[in-house]
Amino acid sequence: MRYIRSIYIFCSIVTSVHSGASELPEERELTTNFSSMSLTKVPEGLTPITTTLDLSYNLLFQLQHSDFRSLSKLKVLILCHNRIQELDIKTFEFNKELSYLDVSNNRLKSVTWFSLAGLRHLDLSFNDFDTLPISVETGNMSHLETLGLSGAKIQKSDFQKIAHLQLNTVLLGLRTLSHYEEGSLPILNTTRLHIVLPVNTNFWVLLHDGIKTSKILEVTNIDLQKSQFTSYESQQNPILENAKTSILLLNKVDLSWDDLFLIFQLVWHTSVEYFQIQHVTFGGKVYLDHNSFDYSNSVMRTIKLEHVHFRIFNIPQESIYLLFTKMDIENLTISDAQMPHMLFPVYPTRFQYLNFANNILTDDVFKKSIQLPHLKTLILKDNKLETLSLVSHFASNTSLRHLDLSENLLQHENDENCLWPETLVTMNLSFNKFADSVFGCLPRNIQILDLNSNKIQTVPKAITHLTSLRELNLAFNFLTDLPGCSHFRRLLVLNVEMNLILSSSLDFFQSCQEVKILNAGRNPFRCTCELRDFIQLGKYSEGMMVGWSDSYICEFPLNLKGTQLKDVHLPEISCNTGLLIVTIVVVMLVLGMAVAFCCLHFDLPWYLRMLHQWTQTWLRVRKTTQEQLKRSVQFHVFISYSEHDSAWVKYELIPSLEKEDGSVLICLHEGNSDPGKSMTEDTINCIEKSYKSIFVLSPSFVQTEWCHYEPYFAHHNLFHESLDYIILILLEPIPLYCIPTRYPELKALMEKKAYLEWPKDRRKCGLFWANLRAALHVNLLDTRGTCELQTFTELNEGFGGSAISLIRTDCL
Repeated sequence: MRYIRSIYIFCSIVTSVHSGASELPEERELTTNFSSMSLTKVPEGLTPITTTLDLSYNLLFQLQHSDFRSLSKLKVLILCHNRIQELDIKTFEFNKELSYLDVSNNRLKSVTWFSLAGLRHLDLSFNDFDTLPISVETGNMSHLETLGLSGAKIQKSDFQKIAHLQLNTVLLGLRTLSHYEEGSLPILNTTRLHIVLPVNTNFWVLLHDGIKTSKILEVTNIDLQKSQFTSYESQQNPILENAKTSILLLNKVDLSWDDLFLIFQLVWHTSVEYFQIQHVTFGGKVYLDHNSFDYSNSVMRTIKLEHVHFRIFNIPQESIYLLFTKMDIENLTISDAQMPHMLFPVYPTRFQYLNFANNILTDDVFKKSIQLPHLKTLILKDNKLETLSLVSHFASNTSLRHLDLSENLLQHENDENCLWPETLVTMNLSFNKFADSVFGCLPRNIQILDLNSNKIQTVPKAITHLTSLRELNLAFNFLTDLPGCSHFRRLLVLNVEMNLILSSSLDFFQSCQEVKILNAGRNPFRCTCELRDFIQLGKYSEGMMVGWSDSYICEFPLNLKGTQLKDVHLPEISCNTGLLIVTIVVVMLVLGMAVAFCCLHFDLPWYLRMLHQWTQTWLRVRKTTQEQLKRSVQFHVFISYSEHDSAWVKYELIPSLEKEDGSVLICLHEGNSDPGKSMTEDTINCIEKSYKSIFVLSPSFVQTEWCHYEPYFAHHNLFHESLDYIILILLEPIPLYCIPTRYPELKALMEKKAYLEWPKDRRKCGLFWANLRAALHVNLLDTRGTCELQTFTELNEGFGGSAISLIRTDCL
């Protein structure tokens, strides 16, 4: 049965960098994972090109020689956390490329060795060996770098078989340790030694030998009894002469305060420079005099005590505090220790780095004078500090460069005086209770300032100029506008993420020219014209704005809510009042120039005037009643003109009227005169017989003809009562001053410009004739029966048979 859980194929291209080498073909690597599948034997039919095979956390108890025979490309084999009891290394003789073999955490009791020349990592730790599984073949693995071992008994003779190997890491993962031959560990030649102890192990002896073995020594699972140390208290300490360890790491430690005191005293006089203890639990009573600690002859530079828990704490606090602060080392860390206070000696110390994070320190720490002239870094994160000015006065006597006061209860009042050292360049004041007033208590030369997660609403304008500030973090505050940079002109990085910013200020764009990185995402932006410059900055800043564009979304107005800023279009003309005014002025000027050009070149006023007259005429015609159309008329139109204008009438006006449809009856004065009547009476008679009357106006007409009409029009008030029946054609311009005063009706009519003007440009005649035809509009069907045939006879006789050339007399 074939078990396949998951297969991942990784393709990598290996290139050569030496001179003249070309790119190598693509090399395929196959990783097959069968971990945690409750397998009792190695699956069959594995892919021959498998390079990594994971069989961890199964139920394997035996390996067969044929299990891995086909895997010629196998490089990594993981068999940890199974139930394997015997291991024959010859099982892997066909796996020539095998370099990593992990058989830790099994039930191995014996190993049959076979030299695997290419093996670099071999882990046999946490097994059930009685003695260390080391043989001559192990010593032949010249490429071995990491070796994991286990055994109930450790002897010098075992390590001597591999003493010549240059190992990087040796792991002693011990389930039990019944015997240790003193002096065994120093035989090893390794850079790092990690010992995982079983319960009730003689830690002292292993620590004694371990410090003589490797540069880095790590010991895990230390559960001490005081009796282990009593036999060594009176002995001289010869470790310093042969010590190799410079870095000592102790993990998961459970001991009394006296035990810790003795460990520190032991290590103090060795070659250890860096000493770290993590996850330590204290308990028990105090028997030793802690004032007897010998601080002389030490190369110690750094001590770290992290994750401290107290089972019973009944020792004087001063003893603990002063034990560490009197060590006069460069770097001291006591974090996550629930420490309520710290004391320093009255004399200057050479501390450069102090880390008291994750404790319960209060302002009382700074109420006494502390002399730390060389201090450069101070970390007081996650404590109970409340007053920023107290910290500043403490820092003023130091050479502080980096200060972390985050996650405290700090505030600052405007009346409190702050005094910072000139050397301070980095401050972390995040997760406190600072308001806007904090800007009045900042170091002048600060370069990196973190004020995120406070209660800041604005950056006050009346603050000290922070001319050196490069990075400012104001995220998670209550800012409503992008802050300007007038007080920090060299700002390069600004973070105002997750505030209440609606729009950007003009001050920001004017004063923040040097900003290279801006994070203003996740704010409730109001996408109006005030935000246009900000949107343009995001679109064209080429990576300046962090999180663009997914984190920049409109909140207002409601019709744009949820829209990304990059998708909001705000035209500049609608947002720039000055540009809008200029555009309107320019458009008006262009239109004005166009109108002026049309007026000068195309006589536009004349066209407009004619169009107006046509519109007025059309409206009057539509309002004409049926009674008006059915009144007694004999002619459609009567034409009056002067002899001077007769040629235009006969050759322009009458032919154009006849083109309408051939059924327009025209009345001329010379063909309808009555010898027994005066000229005026004949004229009035023609007007009353015609549906419309046309007067061809010219200076000649005014001087010779109008005298016959003025009295009648004045008497009947015709122009005021029946203006629809009168059509005036201005054939030639008539200045008002040329109209005699005795013709007030004509003068009034000319002032109203109630006439059709004959154009001088022949191209305009079409519009003129259209207006005239509209004014002459007649319902021919309704007036067809009103004409008398004798009219035609009289006219024909009057014109001597030639009237047909002037008028059409077909009966309507």
